[in-house]
Amino acid sequence: MKVRYDGHDFHGFQRQPNLRTVQGVIESGLKKMMKGQEVMTHGSGRTDAGVHSYGQIIHFDFPNEIPAINMLKALNSLMPLDVEFVESQIQEGFHSRFDAKAKWYQYRVDCGRYTDPFKRFYTGHYPYPLEVDRIKIALKDLIGEHDFTSFAASGGVIEDKVRTIYYANVTEDKEANELVFDFIGNGFLYNMVRILVATALEIGNNRRDIHDFIRLFEVKDRQQARGTAPASGLYLKEVFYDEVPKKYRQDQ
Repeated sequence: MKVRYDGHDFHGFQRQPNLRTVQGVIESGLKKMMKGQEVMTHGSGRTDAGVHSYGQIIHFDFPNEIPAINMLKALNSLMPLDVEFVESQIQEGFHSRFDAKAKWYQYRVDCGRYTDPFKRFYTGHYPYPLEVDRIKIALKDLIGEHDFTSFAASGGVIEDKVRTIYYANVTEDKEANELVFDFIGNGFLYNMVRILVATALEIGNNRRDIHDFIRLFEVKDRQQARGTAPASGLYLKEVFYDEVPKKYRQDQ
């Protein structure tokens, strides 16, 4: 099933004791459907507290036979207003995490001088001067396979920090006065996208060399990347289970 959610009032996706999480809310709904019997769900990956989703994918084994469309209707009737299921299908042997080939994350930055009270939970905020062309040039250095040790938060448990980025781009939403970053890759480390965005913004502000991503790949030092953009601007946009479409492959 594909689920979208407003992450502001959640302590992330993964279930945690005594905390409101997306997985916990979903499993509570399934438990009601099963009149008290637990149903364990599996997500394509975790999103942190405050992170949103347009396209999180989950799977679960449901004890009773039920058409996919009926499952969609039933679960949505049991969800709070900040969670909505948008797709449902039955597929034998599918695994939402292990079958994923790539993920697409989007990050939105409000460039207004002051914090917009209506955007504060849904964008990052960067009120300083930016040269967007510098950021566009810098993002090209991310394409391909690299060691992202400098861009992985210390809380991560994965030792292999090598990932492949297929697509990295920034566009200007001038009407909203926002920058929109898009990253598609075969995997992302803990806080990786938020650290990449913070670094890119410093490049755009002339606080870093335009090709500083290359240096940071080489030094493999998280302290030299420093900043982490707020969770509020991050969205899991899509999970790919087939090959990434050619229009999103800047590495080819």
